[in-house]
Amino acid sequence: MALQTVIFPVTSLRQNCSIIWCDETNRGAIIDPGGDAEQIIEAVSKTGMKPELVLITHGHFDHAGSAAEIAEKFDVPIEGPHLEDKFMIDGMAEQAVMFDAPWCETFSPSRWLEGGDRVKFGNVEMDVIHTPGHTPGHVVFYDKETDLAFVGDVIFKGSVGRTDFIKGDQQALISSIREKLFPLGDGVTFVPGHGATSTFGIERKSNPFVSDDAVS
Repeated sequence: MALQTVIFPVTSLRQNCSIIWCDETNRGAIIDPGGDAEQIIEAVSKTGMKPELVLITHGHFDHAGSAAEIAEKFDVPIEGPHLEDKFMIDGMAEQAVMFDAPWCETFSPSRWLEGGDRVKFGNVEMDVIHTPGHTPGHVVFYDKETDLAFVGDVIFKGSVGRTDFIKGDQQALISSIREKLFPLGDGVTFVPGHGATSTFGIERKSNPFVSDDAVS
C-alpha cells in the first residue's frame, strides 16, 4: 500500500492544501482546505479518489476556511483540530472580515482530535500528534508507512511557525518540534502549511530556530 498525494497552494496566502489517498482503495482525505473550494473540488475530480474525511491541522482561516463547504460537497465528516482551537473555529466569521475572506464558514468538527488519536481512510491509518505553539490546538498528521507528516504551520523549510497570534507560545512551539516531531526520525518528509517540503533531518542540521546547533 502506498499513500498518494497531490499538494497545491490555495488563497492569496499560498497555503498548501493536500489531497491524499490510499492506492489500494482509492479512498482518501483532504487536508486543510483553506479556500478556493472550486479549485480543490476540481483537483479531487482529476485524481478520481473518493474523499472520506476532511482533516484540519489548526483553526486559522487559511487552513480551515473552506472546510464546511468541502465537507458538504463530498458529504464527509471533518476531523480536527484539537479542542483548544475551538475559539478560532467559532470566530471564523470574524477572521473572514479581518482578512477579507468571504468564503470562510464556521463549522463543528465531527471529532476534535487528541494526541495519540488516529485518523483512518481506506487502508491508511495516520497518527495524530498534538503540537501546540503556533496555535494551542494545532495537530500534525503522520503516516508511519511512508514516513510522511503533514505539519501545518508548526515548522517550515528553514523556519518555524509564528507565535505572535492570540494564544501563540514560542517555547511550546519549539518543544513541539524538538520533543514530538524530530523524534519521529531524520528521514521523515514533511509537508508544511506554506512553501516547499523538507525533512526533519535537514531541519535538525540547518534550521536556525530548531537545529541541533541552535539549541546546543
